[in-house]
Amino acid sequence: MSTSWLLNPVRRTMLISRLRPALLACVLLAAGCTAALNTDSRAASRTVMPTDATTVVPGTTGAELALQTSRSLFSHAPAVVLVGEQDEASMAQAGSAAVKLGVPVLLTAAKDVAAAALREELDRLAPRTLIPVGEAAARWAQDHPAEGRAVKPFVEEGLPRLAAVAALDKLLVLTLGRPEAAAATATAKASGAQVLVLAHPDPRADDEAIKALAARPGTHVMALGSAFGSADRLRNRIDTAETGTLLPGGRQVLFPHRRLIALYGHPGDSGLGSLGEQGVDAAVARARKVAAQYGSLTDDQVVPAFEIITTVASSDPGPDGDYSNESTVEHLKPWVDAARAAGIYVLLDLQPGRTDFLTQAKRYTELLKQPHVGLALDPEWRLAPHQQHMVQIGSVGANEINKTAAWLAELTRADRLPQKILMLHQFRTDMITGRSGIDTDVDELSVVIHADGFGVASEKMATWDAVRAGAPANIWWGWKNFYDEDKPTFTPKQTFAVEPSPVFVSYQ
Repeated sequence: MSTSWLLNPVRRTMLISRLRPALLACVLLAAGCTAALNTDSRAASRTVMPTDATTVVPGTTGAELALQTSRSLFSHAPAVVLVGEQDEASMAQAGSAAVKLGVPVLLTAAKDVAAAALREELDRLAPRTLIPVGEAAARWAQDHPAEGRAVKPFVEEGLPRLAAVAALDKLLVLTLGRPEAAAATATAKASGAQVLVLAHPDPRADDEAIKALAARPGTHVMALGSAFGSADRLRNRIDTAETGTLLPGGRQVLFPHRRLIALYGHPGDSGLGSLGEQGVDAAVARARKVAAQYGSLTDDQVVPAFEIITTVASSDPGPDGDYSNESTVEHLKPWVDAARAAGIYVLLDLQPGRTDFLTQAKRYTELLKQPHVGLALDPEWRLAPHQQHMVQIGSVGANEINKTAAWLAELTRADRLPQKILMLHQFRTDMITGRSGIDTDVDELSVVIHADGFGVASEKMATWDAVRAGAPANIWWGWKNFYDEDKPTFTPKQTFAVEPSPVFVSYQ
């Protein structure tokens, strides 16, 4: 047949008109027809903005996370990048291609269930082209052909970006820097969302995450993976992070990676511990000096602290009959304020006598609303009716501790404060009854059991071992050094050599 008709402009226009739909539908990975990609809605990814302010995409494996992230962020994609679930060597290349194209990346696996889920997601996205990266993905695409869907070999040069109908630039996606999250992270970036890679699923534990969230208060947040917990828990953490308020030493979560070294005592009373042996300014300087002795012994952040005996056990019942002398807020505030200015953490220690811990804690709500102030409960001085100090050793039940913890957690959550310490002093097992029932899974609190044994090294270690036996889960450990009663006082190196190495050390 003669080709001279091509020279006829009318016939040439008719031919191009007939070919245009095919040209517009194609997705080329090498240079060629990229100009047509953005002129047809079928050649553009369509993204989905989550309706909820906080969303957690479920999943623990790479395949699950990739699938669920695609479902959450894309309603259509003209192409999909495939890579084998175990093909770590090809993962970075696949992720880069997906981000450049603006399309999801999904993981192939040999399991029938996974293959069925992948096929279902491909049917939903309705891509015209599959782009396998690596041998495993290429084999899967060959073994699972689909009518009307082309398989294009991966060509790194000349990849066009398929413009999304609505880039998700108003969405912040939190993800973990773990191999199983790589594909899901690439899909999130491909959607146009801002992506923040964290080392820990709690954004309060990451200064960069706190900074990013504080700069975008009220933004929609999506977290990739079940490790982030429930959406409600994540929302509370985000609310705190958005304040930008940091603990002394950084972050909004206390442990790990922080050690607190404290002076213990009562302001103005040298007989109750090292804290009261000097005025507030000298106490600040001394606390810093004591903490500095530990700096070379750990890679953790070492932070000075005050543990202030806020209510002091008394041999006299007093006007209220509770055998406890309660300090006023006005008396303590200069110490709390000076500590905040100096980057010193504060614990308010309660010795309640015949009243209960919660009643006394509520007296100091104003101080506990400050971000650098936590609470210590000393059961030795919690008397039952008709008991007296120095005649009997007091005790407290798990129920009273839990009520106090719940109140402190709600105060912390309501004021969007960083995590607080709830410390429990103990040197005998019967000082806390029903200890296994203590609720230590409270997101706003970090529970520390503080071993208060004194004497020679063998006596201190015996107390340590007894207190640690049968402890609840999610507990951190504290240790007390006595300047006068210990024989001799442990050195900083000896103190940190105790196992497990304590996160809180106080000096009395």
